[in-house]
Amino acid sequence: MTEKIRNTYEVKKTEQLIRWTVEVPGSKSITNRALLLAALSEGAVRLDGVLFSDDSGYFLEALKSLGFRTDVRATEHQVVVEGCGGRIPQSEGEIYVGSAGTAARFLTAFLGVSAGTWRIQASPQMQKRPMKPLFEALLSLGAQVEWLGKPWHLPVRITGAGRCRQTDVNGSPTVLQMDISESTQFLSAFLLVAPVFAEGLCIRITSDKKDGSYIRITRKMMEQFGVHTEFREDCYMVPAGSVYRKLSYSIEPDVSAACYFYAAAAVTGGTARVRGVHRDGMQGDLKFLDVLERMGCGVRDEPDGILVVGPGRGDRLRGLIVDMNDFSDQALTLAAIAPYANAPVEIRNVAHIRGQESDRIRAIVTNLTRAGITCTEYSDGVRIEPGQPRPCRIETFDDHRVAMAFAVTGLCADGIIIENPMCCSKTFEHYFDLLDALLQRGGSCCEST
Repeated sequence: MTEKIRNTYEVKKTEQLIRWTVEVPGSKSITNRALLLAALSEGAVRLDGVLFSDDSGYFLEALKSLGFRTDVRATEHQVVVEGCGGRIPQSEGEIYVGSAGTAARFLTAFLGVSAGTWRIQASPQMQKRPMKPLFEALLSLGAQVEWLGKPWHLPVRITGAGRCRQTDVNGSPTVLQMDISESTQFLSAFLLVAPVFAEGLCIRITSDKKDGSYIRITRKMMEQFGVHTEFREDCYMVPAGSVYRKLSYSIEPDVSAACYFYAAAAVTGGTARVRGVHRDGMQGDLKFLDVLERMGCGVRDEPDGILVVGPGRGDRLRGLIVDMNDFSDQALTLAAIAPYANAPVEIRNVAHIRGQESDRIRAIVTNLTRAGITCTEYSDGVRIEPGQPRPCRIETFDDHRVAMAFAVTGLCADGIIIENPMCCSKTFEHYFDLLDALLQRGGSCCEST
């Protein structure tokens, strides 16, 4: 990528109907879950289709720092992890999780239930993100936590509870209570490490929110690695004696990344196909396709991937009100195309995205207002009025999804400049290179990895 693109990226407005076929990297959420599942497994696990990005890189390096043996074959998008059956090879040390929420939550839970003492360091961005429910659960199990900065946040020094393969005296499952209103990653973290509890684990959810798309991904992947989970009313249960075993595992393409290209088809009236993405995938962001259909797009699941067809140059997208709680990573994507609708677009029930890589509701309002679009900010969402965006600089707040989403806005507006575009390396390092290649080909089919 050129130095110019590293500092800023000016989106090229396209006057043509796009006809794009693209390949996107593997799913970040699935990659990082698979890395932990492999480390917890009995024996070596080969992972195919691995995403190599900032987040997965931090996760992989952390596993290495903990003593796990890995064989990384980046050009083949493959990693082999030598699992240790729920044990951590080194009983002391330090890991750095960067800004990766999955690495921070999942690895903190793993260390907190294991035997040993470790320091967990994180980026300034990750140090601001919520962790309290996870730490409260670990403290209730007997872990010791020393705050090295702000209480209830990273960085910390943690001495684990040493639960690995220890059976409760009376043989009953360990019971945890947890609030997941701020992040479902707290629950996913403890579900993933549940086999460490030989006696089984019951996690009772105390918040109104009790389920979600990413929890369902976690449970599905645990099942694929040989561990059954059960959800009844407000309780998640993992039976005693659970063990992960898997020889190889293939990671789905990242639907979150695919949605930027689908959104591009929606606003330009063109088409976008993303190879390997299908309706039977397990990622919650597939629900964004339902939103595009409601807005007037065609969606077809074809043999080589889902194809989205925009409503055409003469037709505008339809406005709507949508609850995005279960696929909130696409709130920014919908906001980025909302000005091109024929009526207001209202995004609701996403209060938790204020505590992600940035305050994403504030990022939406800030940037659309700069572009001359009228917004009404709510505590849990935003209402966006139709309008033609004017030239402006997009402040990304070091948030990859802000950068990638507002690039789509610029496809139908002059002078949209993305600041700090390389923050997209968190999940999709070559996003802007791919976008450039697609636009330079004048809307012709482009295939890229």
